[in-house]
Amino acid sequence: MNVSVIIPVLNEEGAIANVINDIPKELVQEIIVVDNGCTDRTAEIARKHGAKVVVEPRKGYGRACLTGIANVNKADIVVFLDGDYSDDPKQMYSLVQPIQDGLAEFVIGARVPSEKGALLPQAKFGNKLATVLMRFLFGVKYNDLGPFRAILYNKLLALEMQDKNFGWTIEMQLKAAKAGMNVIEVPVTYRKRIGTSKISGTFIGSAKAGIKIITTLFRHRILR
Repeated sequence: MNVSVIIPVLNEEGAIANVINDIPKELVQEIIVVDNGCTDRTAEIARKHGAKVVVEPRKGYGRACLTGIANVNKADIVVFLDGDYSDDPKQMYSLVQPIQDGLAEFVIGARVPSEKGALLPQAKFGNKLATVLMRFLFGVKYNDLGPFRAILYNKLLALEMQDKNFGWTIEMQLKAAKAGMNVIEVPVTYRKRIGTSKISGTFIGSAKAGIKIITTLFRHRILR
């Protein structure tokens, strides 16, 4: 099965080479790095290490992911991976294998911090609140909203993803549940990112992400 990896990035020049180099090349046919307004050397370094770089100047994590999807050449499975080196790309097998074996259509990497400070308190709280609300409002049990995930390409397209920023991961999980998709979670180690997070690393970023996640949940509840 052909595997494409999409990596949305915003100023990750200190991490992107590590991320690309650690992706199992025998597993992956295509690496797409989406430059979401970088002002450093991230794009240059990504190209140097063999990635296809596409530019999405309009800011937003979800928007960058959508641009990545639009530039997939040929894939059976799409893997989403952040460019900060917090997730271990070498563990991609754990996400892809259940799909290749026909055991799942969508696999979420449930983060297990491997060092102190890997998952900041505000991120832990937001993640816990979101998963509890999903269970209460939708009867869906998830343990994490981790960005490291793999999904069948045709199933991804069928979800008709819309969110342009912080609601991307939760939208995917809610829509997958609603569609009756076979979803599983597998544990993945999670370490301190290289550089400062643009979301959980700042109070404003954390607040915006939290508000967006909550409003996304209730919007889907109303539209249910």
